[in-house]
Amino acid sequence: MSTIFNLPITALLSLIITTAIFAKDIMINKSDLKEATLIELTAQQNKSNNLKNFLKEGAALVKKHEPNTKLWFALQENDDTFAIFDVFPNDDARSDHFAGKVANALQSNAAALIKGGWDNGVLANVNNFEILSVKSSTNLSTATEATFILLHAAPGQEKNLANLLTAAADIVTKTEPKTLFWTALKFDDDTYAIFDTFTDESGRSAHFAGQVAGLLKQKASTLVAGGWDDGVLPNIHNYKIIATK
Repeated sequence: MSTIFNLPITALLSLIITTAIFAKDIMINKSDLKEATLIELTAQQNKSNNLKNFLKEGAALVKKHEPNTKLWFALQENDDTFAIFDVFPNDDARSDHFAGKVANALQSNAAALIKGGWDNGVLANVNNFEILSVKSSTNLSTATEATFILLHAAPGQEKNLANLLTAAADIVTKTEPKTLFWTALKFDDDTYAIFDTFTDESGRSAHFAGQVAGLLKQKASTLVAGGWDDGVLPNIHNYKIIATK
């Protein structure tokens, strides 16, 4: 995993959303999607099932107690590696989330469940993003697969990479029905990311054979540090979705 996941919590970033978004069958106003957070979690030895079950229970708590956590995905990359991806309307909503029931329960159980405990296993892996663009459908709860891709802009290409990612949401919306959620993210001036969810593995395959992936591959040698082979492919993380809100 990229060194981004070892950075401390950064200053919260503002957000520009260019499209409206729907979650499940309820419309979410574009003004409600201003910040995103990704947290990678590594389970303690022999505690993977415990952490997985905790995250499933956490989804129910978020649904019940956190109306301002607009989207929340619990993810599993492999036997020991998990992640949480969530979206908020503003800084206050994110602060409320980290002071809420799920965060409190995670803090209480972190030493037993997560390598590094709360400080080094959770807080050190909190990464806050600005969302540049979004594509979504009305049936997000049917997604079974997710992908996160970290991209470092080549020197002097930061704005061009951001522009490509911003425009890509419209292409995904028009051409990828099995990509249920797609968002372009900005971490800092030269670090960007893509997070997306799919109906199933066929949806992911269609996405990577689609127009946006083709465009990124075509432009990667110019826009992305390391190009396609060293700057994109090694930074692809595929997840199973184990719970959603």
